[in-house]
Amino acid sequence: MSRSSAAGSSLAKIGANDGAHGPLLLRLARWGWLVPGLFLIGVVVLGVWAWPSPDADNWLLMVPLLAAALCSVRVTALFSCAVLLVNRLVPVALSTPSPRLNGLLLDLCVGILAVLVAVLRSRTRAYMTHLQNALLTARQVVVRPIPLGWGGVESSTAYLPADTESRMSGDFYDILTTPHGTRLVLGDVQGKGLAALSTAGAVVGAFREAGYHEADLAVLAARLDDSLRRHNTLMAANDSGHEPRFVTAVVIAFLEDGTHADVINFGHEGPLVFGREGMRQLPQERNPPLGLIELTGTRTRIDRVRLEREETVLLVTDGVTEARNKQGDFFPLSAWADQLARTSADGTPPPPHVLLNRLVKALTAHTSGHLDDDATLLAVRRPTTSRSVTD
Repeated sequence: MSRSSAAGSSLAKIGANDGAHGPLLLRLARWGWLVPGLFLIGVVVLGVWAWPSPDADNWLLMVPLLAAALCSVRVTALFSCAVLLVNRLVPVALSTPSPRLNGLLLDLCVGILAVLVAVLRSRTRAYMTHLQNALLTARQVVVRPIPLGWGGVESSTAYLPADTESRMSGDFYDILTTPHGTRLVLGDVQGKGLAALSTAGAVVGAFREAGYHEADLAVLAARLDDSLRRHNTLMAANDSGHEPRFVTAVVIAFLEDGTHADVINFGHEGPLVFGREGMRQLPQERNPPLGLIELTGTRTRIDRVRLEREETVLLVTDGVTEARNKQGDFFPLSAWADQLARTSADGTPPPPHVLLNRLVKALTAHTSGHLDDDATLLAVRRPTTSRSVTD
């Protein structure tokens, strides 16, 4: 097993589960207690010792409310009790008359209200976490993890969700070992949401079956298009307002001669190939997107391309090519890839995991970590040494 394959697997997990750009309150949840804690200390220091004020107890009521928004139920209850105690001690420190009963009742009401808010927030967060995990599990059924060296190729994948809460995307990919050689697919369903994920499942399921059994790639293309058409028909029968979806995709079949591959491009961005002679782009948009082939009546075009064993192929969805920076400029994928190929040491093509690692960093820097659409990346190459893996 190659070192590049192992590193590629870890990158896939980072791409799918990285929470670095999640909601601020979730990222700072562990240190949320610092905000009400520092506020409590600040009010006591300023309102009691530095500039004594009889209104300091009113400012302290902010503490349990801040805790309710940032802390757990237990911590919120502790801050509520702390404020109740401090407000009883403030008159002693300031040598003022003891607080009246309505002040005590106000402290109790605010503390109880804060705890109730913390309980509701905690339950809502638990529900959202459960929902997110369920959606992620559903996605993994469609886009199953690719084991190291699967299909007899070195591969690395990354998934960068634009919506960190739901991760409902129509992006998909898969790699198969078949009696006809290694085959892979990467595609993007029109739209987002559960309907897009369901559509992706229909296409991927057809690829896993037809891709394994069918020797003729033209038949494979027809099976994919037919599966999507039947899926759209079923969805329309269940929902009269459903609009048929189309899918852009690329299918690559590695030939056994070790130097060529057959490519079918269904209206998708052309894959990039990194070799010793630099970077080049494979044919793109040769065929209509899946779901539109029958309507156009065109014959599926299959391109045979030269693909050396050491060359790395990069496939991406439009979440990469259409990623914008703050100025609205698209990510210059071709220019970035050409520059990377020019600066590669000794002209050696980067292995899959290195290629995706650099691309993810460049994409994150370009967008400041905020994608407008989900981005799925797949890099693959034939191993430098032969390896047999059974599907």
